[in-house]
Amino acid sequence: MASNVLVMGIGNVLWADEGFGVRCVEHLAQNWALPADITLLDGGTQGLYLLPFLEQADTLIVFDAVDYGLAPGTLKIVEGDAVPRFMGAKKMSLHQTGFQDVIATAQLMGYCPPSLLLIGCQPEELEDYGGGLRPVVAARIEPAVSVALERLADMGITVLPGRTHSNLLADPSIMQDAYEAGRPTEEEACRIGDDRFFQAAD
Repeated sequence: MASNVLVMGIGNVLWADEGFGVRCVEHLAQNWALPADITLLDGGTQGLYLLPFLEQADTLIVFDAVDYGLAPGTLKIVEGDAVPRFMGAKKMSLHQTGFQDVIATAQLMGYCPPSLLLIGCQPEELEDYGGGLRPVVAARIEPAVSVALERLADMGITVLPGRTHSNLLADPSIMQDAYEAGRPTEEEACRIGDDRFFQAAD
């Protein structure tokens, strides 16, 4: 049985399908009871702050929204050395560290997990600030989680239906149900920017 397994979702839930990875670990926590020796982490957009978690892991399973140029909702599974080339659908700013940069840094420092599995999903929409997952992407959460569970089973790790409690997950106020119920509509709040800064049409 493998030891020191890190299961992580990364992304920004404020930008529509960019939140896919985070919603996957949320779903996993709400529906499956992971053994105590598996770390379940909402990596969000923490960038280099994630390095200590990678240092402790022998196996990394990560969920992410990744732009492969495929049909929206397409899952793509990438393993091993191919992972860094495919990570990250979008950077929110020039200063944000993409997760591929985190992997590269961990490799340079000599503590990148030797076993890497990326479960990626092609996003449909990334420019809707405050928007939720598009239906075609949300529908891929359970299949993506199933891929992770199958990999854990292949490693000899039994995961049963239930719940996983972790202090490394998002605050309940921004988990999917609360977020979807509490965010304003597109008519109530501009999703692409603040209209005070839009140029008036001539």
